[in-house]
Amino acid sequence: MKLYQTLFIAVFALPLMLSAQEPTDSTAVAATDTIVPPAKAELERAAFQSTSLIDNQTDRVFSKGTVEMVMNHRFGLVNGTNDMIGVWAPSNIRIALTYAVTDRITVGFGTTKDSRLLDFSLKGAILKQTKNGHMPLNVSYYGNFATDTRPKANFYNTSDRWSFFNQIIISRYISKAVSFQIAPSYSHYNRVARTMKNDMAALAVGGKVTIFPDLAILVDSSTPLMKFEKDTPKPGFGIGLEYGTVGHAFQLFVSNSRGIVNQEDYMYNQNNFFSNWGPSAGPEFAIGFNITRSW
Repeated sequence: MKLYQTLFIAVFALPLMLSAQEPTDSTAVAATDTIVPPAKAELERAAFQSTSLIDNQTDRVFSKGTVEMVMNHRFGLVNGTNDMIGVWAPSNIRIALTYAVTDRITVGFGTTKDSRLLDFSLKGAILKQTKNGHMPLNVSYYGNFATDTRPKANFYNTSDRWSFFNQIIISRYISKAVSFQIAPSYSHYNRVARTMKNDMAALAVGGKVTIFPDLAILVDSSTPLMKFEKDTPKPGFGIGLEYGTVGHAFQLFVSNSRGIVNQEDYMYNQNNFFSNWGPSAGPEFAIGFNITRSW
């Protein structure tokens, strides 16, 4: 990993492991007085029930010791031919496990069908929203390292297999019905085509609107902030429904992103959700679902 990437992760990971407390000046308190520590601010409920928001991560970090199983599935593109709305077309799938090391830090491992990716992830809650409004936002870091495990003939060097993703997730629980997040990100591939760049900065925006106690509408969009000489990635967009219970969330949606691992979508997505509606060119989206289960 490049030095600046290591520094980037260190800057955001280290604060999660450190805490500071101002010392109390005991000389200023009379002997008969009782020292009462300041009350700890009550945290607001999580902005999102699931750790996933269609194609992006949310701020959600589970309590210490929690194990989460994640399944992400994307059917093939819906093209109007004999493909059963994409169900019979080639699909992509990812299976992963995460573990909450502390109440603020989660590590994970996953594998994805396309490109035979193995990914290792880290998520940390830097700031958490409080009910008294002293901290109005959640701020979390998410990053991963992925390696392409296809046969050696596809690569010149071992490092050509590697890619990296870093994202800051800023979210707010507005009410029982509405939550919102914005997430700038930075993706890097050690090896890309000559017409591309190795890096991509992007911005994701998404939210949730609860329409029934266990059912919500989800919206997720992402915009690349850099251009390539050729094959600049298209913006991502997804909309769907989430059904959640205690320890379980199921999301069903349509999206033009099929990479699943974040840097795949941000660097290589060539599907345009909005510009190809019509009889001569079908829409470029796929039906997908995410399932998460935590213990």
